Amino acid sequence: MSETRAMSEIKAMQFKRLALWINSLQGRLGVGLTLGVTLLWLAATLASGLVLRHELYGAFDSGLEETAQRILPLAVTEILNRDPLTPPQQIAALRPKVTERGRQEQISYVVRSKDGTLLLRSHNVDLALFTAQPSLGFSTQAGYRLYGEAAVSGTIFIEVAEPLGQRQQAMHTAILALLLPLLLLIPLSLLGIWLLVRLNLRSVLAYKNAIAARGAGDLSPIVTTPLPSEIVPVSEAVNQLLERLRRALESERSFTANSAHELRTPLASALAQVQRLQRATTDSALQERARQIESALQQLSRLSEKLMQLAKAEGGALVAAAPYDVVPILGYLITELSRITIGSRLQLQVPETAVLTIMDMDALGILLRNLVENAYKYGAPEGTINVSLSSAGVLSVSNAGAVLSADVLSGLTGRFVRGADEQPLAKQGVGLGLAIVQAIALGAGGQLTLHSPAVGKTDGFEVRVQLPLA
Repeated sequence: MSETRAMSEIKAMQFKRLALWINSLQGRLGVGLTLGVTLLWLAATLASGLVLRHELYGAFDSGLEETAQRILPLAVTEILNRDPLTPPQQIAALRPKVTERGRQEQISYVVRSKDGTLLLRSHNVDLALFTAQPSLGFSTQAGYRLYGEAAVSGTIFIEVAEPLGQRQQAMHTAILALLLPLLLLIPLSLLGIWLLVRLNLRSVLAYKNAIAARGAGDLSPIVTTPLPSEIVPVSEAVNQLLERLRRALESERSFTANSAHELRTPLASALAQVQRLQRATTDSALQERARQIESALQQLSRLSEKLMQLAKAEGGALVAAAPYDVVPILGYLITELSRITIGSRLQLQVPETAVLTIMDMDALGILLRNLVENAYKYGAPEGTINVSLSSAGVLSVSNAGAVLSADVLSGLTGRFVRGADEQPLAKQGVGLGLAIVQAIALGAGGQLTLHSPAVGKTDGFEVRVQLPLA
């Protein structure tokens, strides 16, 4: 059963590839041109057959006429020089030929008088082929072509008969000779057209590969080898579209980044003033109000920072100029991030071998910081945050906690989506952490997956990021 299933899968894959090829430009041109050449060849063969039939029948008729004109003088001489009482003679065959009808000549004839009396005949002639009275010229009867000629003032007639099968066999042989090259022409046409189209579409394939190789945030113009004149307008339109998209996105990101940056100074100033107010006043109600304002300003400051990170994540500069080993970088980042995981233990597990990635180093730092902050804010208090990197470049951050439903899990990468509000206000997020992580992962050519419960556990939450490897 497994072998049968494997064979079925192989056949299905082959059929799918064939369908894709037929639907491609190469397949359409190959099949279309080959079919066109085949139809033209058949049409040419039909036209050639009609012309050949006309010429062939004309040549056979001419030969039949010449045969009658050559035999008639000899027959007249023979008939006039013999005794009138001599019965009709039958000319013996020198080399009789075997045909489908038996042992007989290809051409047979009879010599008769005006009243139809038989005077001379060829070997094994079928008298039923000829009419009771001799006739002149060409006629067709019972699968034979006949020609009649007269001599001695219309008193002696000769009629020559030739089977039409000989003409048909010659016609079939000629048509077959014209059709046989099709057996070689069709595969050669397919191969030749495929090679020619593939050779001329190299620039189009290079253009397609250039588009496929781009990262999600790369909106620069696509530059390739010279394209066919029919594709040049498409390439120009795509580049113009990319330029408009780049300007629109840059305008949006610039506004976000500038707004977040410009908010830093007034926020810091307001935060300082609130803190001074807390120390200056002794009114407990006013101090509580000042603490609430300070918490709100800190939340707004974190939002400003996240907006700047999101602007960078969507900015497109997420690929490093050269590959680097991510293992020592993770060790440094985990050391720096340990200070924000108060009350939690941050553990790192990395492979002994180097793991080369092309993700920008700053983008990697932002990604890991957001994952660790997310685990700290929404994970179980005093729980362990596990950070691991596999030799295949899979970065994993997991924490203990309640299991999330599939509906909640699918919406966590949206913007301004927060976890449960049971956490203290100081630990609440702004709902952009996983959105920033997803933007960085996809923009750099990686992949993000969410798991709850964590892989291999019965509870918790785990984020896995497949880093783009060198």
